[in-house]
Amino acid sequence: MTIKVGDKLPNVTLTQATAEGPRPVSSEEFFKGKTVALFAVPGAFTPTCSAKHLPGFKQEAGALKGKGVDEIACLSVNDAFVMRAWAEDQAVGEDITMLADGNGDFTKAIGLEMDGSKFGMGPRSQRYSMIVEDGVVKQLNVEQGGEFKVSSADYLLAQL
Repeated sequence: MTIKVGDKLPNVTLTQATAEGPRPVSSEEFFKGKTVALFAVPGAFTPTCSAKHLPGFKQEAGALKGKGVDEIACLSVNDAFVMRAWAEDQAVGEDITMLADGNGDFTKAIGLEMDGSKFGMGPRSQRYSMIVEDGVVKQLNVEQGGEFKVSSADYLLAQL
């Protein structure tokens, strides 16, 4: 079942990519007591993700925070080392928290898994964005296959 607006996020372990190395964090702990703009990508270093999706959230970080977002997080079914390398490559600094869902547990639990096997990628996350307040989904924007419209930072910003 796919998550929807009004649902509470499931509690699973994610891995936060930090300068000190990977740090396990429960999704319940991560989203508790704050407003988070979460966006997910099919893969770090992939073309649309690197050219548009992550850079858009980096560019709009100040505007999102100005509209009440406490934290911006990028999630992918990649390991924390890849997410950290991608953050460094994209120079996101402290603007965006990189969350690794290495086994896809979070992605499966919210029903937004896709099969990237025909691209040699295996199970991945669909491209989406959401606003989460204290662990509850307030906005949810899931892309249709191959598109990049409703999950962009600009689209999410307009919803705030």
